[in-house]
Amino acid sequence: MSVSILIPIKNEAKNLPRCLKSVAWSDDIFVVDSASTDASREIAEQFGAKVVQFQFNGIWPKKKNWALENLPFKHEWVFILDADEVLPPGAEAELCAIAHDPHPPFEGYWINRRFMFMGRWLKHAYYPNWNLRFFKHRLGRYEQLTNVDTQSGDNEVHEHVVVQGGTGFLKSEMDHYAFPSVDVFVEKHNRYSNWESRVALDRYLHASEAHLQKGNVGWRRRLKQISHHLPCREWLRFLYVYVWQRGFLDGKEGYYFARLHGFYEFLSVAKTFELKKEANTGPQK
Repeated sequence: MSVSILIPIKNEAKNLPRCLKSVAWSDDIFVVDSASTDASREIAEQFGAKVVQFQFNGIWPKKKNWALENLPFKHEWVFILDADEVLPPGAEAELCAIAHDPHPPFEGYWINRRFMFMGRWLKHAYYPNWNLRFFKHRLGRYEQLTNVDTQSGDNEVHEHVVVQGGTGFLKSEMDHYAFPSVDVFVEKHNRYSNWESRVALDRYLHASEAHLQKGNVGWRRRLKQISHHLPCREWLRFLYVYVWQRGFLDGKEGYYFARLHGFYEFLSVAKTFELKKEANTGPQK
């Protein structure tokens, strides 16, 4: 099969078997690990994956970009899959057909994700959710939005892949089991809000802006920048997920999902305020 798979991990023993089963058809699977202390490495090797350890310098490059630069991929095309994501059975045929095409129409492809929360698929909140994950590995790299320590871990958080060439859309959709519990949601979004606040501070200090290939992804980012100047951002985020995205149609799970994202926005606002205050007056003692 002419598709390589890249899976970044750290302590993903619970998720890896489900993830690796969904790409068992690939003969070139790289699992890039950050010194896991659970059975992640052993599980990956049981599935025939090649495990590579990543040493983070604290700033850049992060895990996925490092892997794209340094791993000896067997094939020209790579699919980047997180350990809490699962490709459907039909994805194999679609991906391999593109990889086998001597003249594919695009150099990269976006795939839609279905968020699973509290045991069910949220059919409205955060759906659709497009990510550029399938591309010719020599032509795609994750954007670098800041060169400061974001204190969010060694994996890319909200950075997107930028491909040298045109991009299209896959028909296949993958399931995303990112938040099996509220506890996991809070832990992840505490780290994500670290990223949000430090990127916001960097933009505040240097007025930098990134440009993306997909129109509605770039539009959402511009809308987010506008929202940074509005009051009550946590309530705007809740209303965006619950009303604009029709999360109310997802029942109680949709309501809790929207409220938790409002809380995430509040954390980002509070942390950004704290960092800006320290930047203007110095750290509080």
